[in-house]
Amino acid sequence: MNVDQCRAPAGPAVSVVVIVYNDADRLPTAVRSVLDQTLHGVEVVIVDDRSTDGSYETARLLAAQYPDRVRVFRLPENSGGCGAPRNRGIAEARGDYVLFLDSDDVLERNACRNMLEAAETTGADLVSGLCVRVHVDSRTRKQVKWYPWLYERTRTLESITELPDLMVFDTLSTNKCYRRRFLLDERLEFPVGIHYEDLLFSAQAYAAARRITLIPNRVYEWRVVEKPAETAARSISNRRDEIANFAHRMEIHRRVDRLLAERGMPELKFAKDVKFLKHDLVLHLRELPSRDAPYRREFAGIAREYLESIDRAAFDEAEPIHAICAYLLQMGDWDNLLPAVDTLTNRDKISSSLVERDGRVYWCAEHLGDPFGRHVLDVTEFGYHTRPVERMFLRNALTHYEGPRGAGGTVRLAGRIVNPLGVVPPGARLTAQLEFYARRAGVRFQTFRFPVASVRHEGESVLWEAAPDLTALRPLGLVDAVWDVRLRLDVDGARTSTRLTAAGPGPFAGRVPVRPRLTRLVADRIEPVISSRGHLAFRLVPDKKANELLQRQVHGKVARLAKSRYRRAKSLRKRLTSGDTKIRLYHEVFSRLPVRKGLVVFESHLGRQYSDSPKAVYEEMRRQDLRFEAVWSYAGSPEGFPADATLVRRWSLPYLKALAQAEFWVDNQSYPLKLTKRPETTYIQTWHGSALKRMGFDEPGWKLKSRAQQEVQQRVLDRFDRFLIRSEHDVRTLARAFRLQERTLLRVGYPRNDELVRTRELEESSGRRVRGPLAAELGIPDDRQVLLYAPTFRQHGGAPRRFELPFDVECFADTFGDRYVLLVRSHYLNHVVLPPSVRGRVVDVTAHHDMTPLLALADGLITDYSSVMFDYALLDRPMFFFAYDYDEYVNEGRGTYFDLMERAPGPVVRTEDELHAVLGSLEEQTVKYAAAREQFTAEFGEYDKGTSARSVVDQFFAQWRRA
Repeated sequence: MNVDQCRAPAGPAVSVVVIVYNDADRLPTAVRSVLDQTLHGVEVVIVDDRSTDGSYETARLLAAQYPDRVRVFRLPENSGGCGAPRNRGIAEARGDYVLFLDSDDVLERNACRNMLEAAETTGADLVSGLCVRVHVDSRTRKQVKWYPWLYERTRTLESITELPDLMVFDTLSTNKCYRRRFLLDERLEFPVGIHYEDLLFSAQAYAAARRITLIPNRVYEWRVVEKPAETAARSISNRRDEIANFAHRMEIHRRVDRLLAERGMPELKFAKDVKFLKHDLVLHLRELPSRDAPYRREFAGIAREYLESIDRAAFDEAEPIHAICAYLLQMGDWDNLLPAVDTLTNRDKISSSLVERDGRVYWCAEHLGDPFGRHVLDVTEFGYHTRPVERMFLRNALTHYEGPRGAGGTVRLAGRIVNPLGVVPPGARLTAQLEFYARRAGVRFQTFRFPVASVRHEGESVLWEAAPDLTALRPLGLVDAVWDVRLRLDVDGARTSTRLTAAGPGPFAGRVPVRPRLTRLVADRIEPVISSRGHLAFRLVPDKKANELLQRQVHGKVARLAKSRYRRAKSLRKRLTSGDTKIRLYHEVFSRLPVRKGLVVFESHLGRQYSDSPKAVYEEMRRQDLRFEAVWSYAGSPEGFPADATLVRRWSLPYLKALAQAEFWVDNQSYPLKLTKRPETTYIQTWHGSALKRMGFDEPGWKLKSRAQQEVQQRVLDRFDRFLIRSEHDVRTLARAFRLQERTLLRVGYPRNDELVRTRELEESSGRRVRGPLAAELGIPDDRQVLLYAPTFRQHGGAPRRFELPFDVECFADTFGDRYVLLVRSHYLNHVVLPPSVRGRVVDVTAHHDMTPLLALADGLITDYSSVMFDYALLDRPMFFFAYDYDEYVNEGRGTYFDLMERAPGPVVRTEDELHAVLGSLEEQTVKYAAAREQFTAEFGEYDKGTSARSVVDQFFAQWRRA
């Protein structure tokens, strides 16, 4: 029996309250979305907020057309918000449940049915579903789900405290279904006479509800118009230039805080504080650079009062730049705040000159006497101090703009480029040029460049002046209406690009004549404007009458036909360059070409590096002077790859063609999964490490896949003709996990480890260590021993991120800096930032793709669960295992093949203090664990004899030796 059959015929099941003010054109669409619901017994309660445009008359016509389903009410005077009409709707509703709908939005067709079923099944007072923002004025009708992670599955909460994020993030009232009796018993009403009423109403409803059910169904379509007509009223949330708007938001936040205090929900207050710093405050901070001084003063006064109530611990949960802006606002430091807001808006931009104190980097020199300020302003972990100038996006504040004089086209510009931590030295050779380019990417036929007359170093800044004659610009005129400006600065040959930040209220004046390529009727002048990100740009100014004529032509039949053909051509081009098309080309075209004898395609770590065993095999082939054609794939930059090979970008057509025609594939991870290997091609899979953690079909996730999915994965693994093995442990683990046949296994060891074996043999025969050139390159003193910290890959929330060291690196440097230099080598998918205080004592070597020279250099290894332990064991040097999260890694991850605690060839420690204790003497650890290392090496590296690369070459490529 469905919900319709369960309903008593006396009244409607659901009342949908539709509020309207001066929206007669869109009201019928909203009402129709309710009348078309798949659930029967839904009534529409229209409440008109005293419209002046005919909305009430439209509502009455709808009521007359559907007398049994639509009722209309009108407020005696306009309330100026959404609260009063919604409250009236609650009072007039007759349904057991109530929904709210704005006149410019629509309900999903099954919304009422899905929400009613959830409410009656679970007994919830409140049911919430997925809201989707639909950008109706975009050509593609872009859709954005509203906090979708909250609605990944159906779940019922006995209290909002079970899911604080729901109250903190989803503050909408319109994607929810409320039990009407619940609203009446709890006397829940929207506040009247104040904006952002949804925030308070939703908080009250969440806090009062005895049961809340979330459903993954799409229920509400929030229709967004990015560019409303000039006559259209802006939405409340878009009136951030009005100080009253901010005052209302703060008052609502104060009321919600009081509510949470009365309800005894401090954890919700803390979560809300974090969201305020990360979202609510940020929305208004971004407006500050374009506001005048009186607005800023009033804004700061309102904000400071509320910021005093924020839990200081919330600053640590917000992103650093959010916390910095909030703190500087609280301190009233506008000189440092406005540049910080520039970074807030342009996330990669460095907007402050920064300051280094006691080995840490701070946003500014002010407020460091305040312990909390010193904490918030610490930006060491941003890694600014590690970047060369060419990797910096610097703030370039426009300090002077002067429009053309008379009929000329010369504008005079001057600016100040920030010089963080003196990255531009006083004696640097400086040159610069201004570049003007069309914003629309598809029409950037030409970039116009102008010399910068004066560039000079001035302490914490680089000053520049230029006077470009903009009559040299030649826009098309129809499709390149906006032109952006950037300044390219050369510092001793290194180049960085900056945008011109136009801070301060008010537009720049003065129109400049230009010569359009098509016709002057389109536009023959440009004027300066400020972009949404605060940068100087120029916009074509069309002649009004000529533009109206051209617009009619542009939107006429011929123009529509031309645009249609252009879009079809663009779509065709997209299809031709898509992954699916490339895969078809590989199988249907390239794979029909003859295999080229002697062609070998090499790849390491999906093309990210020139490293590992493929590199060792390649270099052995070159050492033996074999006759073959080498192709190396690269994923990012070809820099660092061999000059004596053909380099192809991964997934490019030359790459696919080379793979299709190659006699051999050599890689250590996997070529693209959907590419079928031809029978004439031999795939040598060197792999990239023995296994501690479970792999392949031994992983829990793989076991849960369907049979069809497992078969697809098996076909990928069956492409391997040879799989390199370094021990019988690999046979029991990797080979079994990948379901490889015995004939596939090649027991020769890893080519990348040949150098390690030879290094140990040389040391044993000579009785001494030879460090080699890498030590000098890294600046390691002769009297320091070298420790290498190489942890396994860390992944959080589904994506790689900056790796946070699990120990205090400054404490480590202070304790051991006179004895050891610590090399930190995070996984190549992670990255780490070291503070300036550890310079010379701790060195980040993550950028060194090839691990072998690092292992050979290290006197001792610190790791956790990384397969690097199996390689380093070949050197017979001390190893330390910092397994601070061992239980989590073993029990909550994919599991391990053996217990590291029992088999580790070195001490296993859980805490930083324990790590420091065992690092006291490398010599002691060398002797203490000598037998364990020998057994470990025998078990996990039995086939690593130092001849792996030669063995591979002898078995597969010997026929190419020159006579």
